Parts: sequence; C-alpha cells; structure tokens
Amino acid sequence: MKNIVIINGHPNKDALNFALVKAYIEGAEQSGAEIKEITIADMDFNPNLQYGYHKRMDLEPDLIKAWEMILWADHLVWVHPVWWGGLPALMKGFIDRLFLPGMAFKYRSDSIFWDRLLKGKTGHIITTLDQPGWYYRLIYGRPSINQLKKSTLQFCGVTPVKVSYIGIVKTADENLRKKWIEKVKRWGKDNL
Repeated sequence: MKNIVIINGHPNKDALNFALVKAYIEGAEQSGAEIKEITIADMDFNPNLQYGYHKRMDLEPDLIKAWEMILWADHLVWVHPVWWGGLPALMKGFIDRLFLPGMAFKYRSDSIFWDRLLKGKTGHIITTLDQPGWYYRLIYGRPSINQLKKSTLQFCGVTPVKVSYIGIVKTADENLRKKWIEKVKRWGKDNL
C-alpha cells in the first residue's frame, strides 16, 4: 500500500484544481492507497523566507504538520496552475519555507555536491494551463516544471517525477472538464 500526499497549490477553492485533487484522491482511495492532503491556501504561515539561508525562521505549526506528511509519503502529487510561466506565489513560499538545507537536502562541507534527503520518494506534477502543454514546453521551456521537478524535487532526491498537463483551461467546456477529472481519477487509481 502506497502512502500518497497530494499538495494543492491553487489559492482559489472554486478552481478546477480542487476538482482534480478530489478526483485523484477518489481514485487513489479505490486502489487502497493511504492519502493525506495539503491545501496550501488553508495553511497559516509566512511564505517569505525572510533571511534566506543565513538565519533559520521557526516553522509555523501548519508547516511542521505539512513536513511530517511529506516525510511520511512515498509519493508526492503536486496540483497547481501555471501563472506567468511559474508557480503561484503562495506555493513558491511553501517550498521556500519547507525545502530547506538539513531538511530536504544537505550541503557537503568543502564540496559543490549535496545529499538528497528525500531519496526513495516519487512524484507527479499535474499542472493546469491556459495554453497547450506542447506550446508551454516548446515556446517557453516549461519554467514552472523546471523549477519544481528539476530544481526542487529531483534536487532533493524525489525521482522519478512524472509531469501531466491539463489545458487549455480557459476555453474548456463542461464536457472537457469532466474528461480531465476522470483522467486524473484514473491516475489516482494507478498511483501515478
């Protein structure tokens, strides 16, 4: 049985992302997986890494709870929109505050290398777009995916990380949205 944490990075509870999260959870529960959910918009924390890595900020209780869930998980599923090519600000702040040296990775002394402290975990990024996924990849170079997949998750040892695009959201009718929800439910059932 797989332990899965699904992290919702959309701040608007009326957004398609919330329906996708719900669908993934339903599918994963059908497979027998154990699921925990992190809704970043519901958390109470300062998203600003005020001192960078020069001085450690105390983690708020919601961040401590979220980190315990991440450590518990075998598989991390991230659901978020792409805004201006990147992650929503609150989601970026969540990552800045939690994926810290000594927690998610550890620099080696006198070396350019580091230890990946989240080894053994896998990931799946499900991102919503107002453009086709192929266009986001070819024209813009998929900056949010590079940041989350390569510069955060893989940097910390999470591998492999699957990427799935949902879009074009702004022009989608109800039928297409239902198809996306069913697709995400299948991904949950398959623990992708």
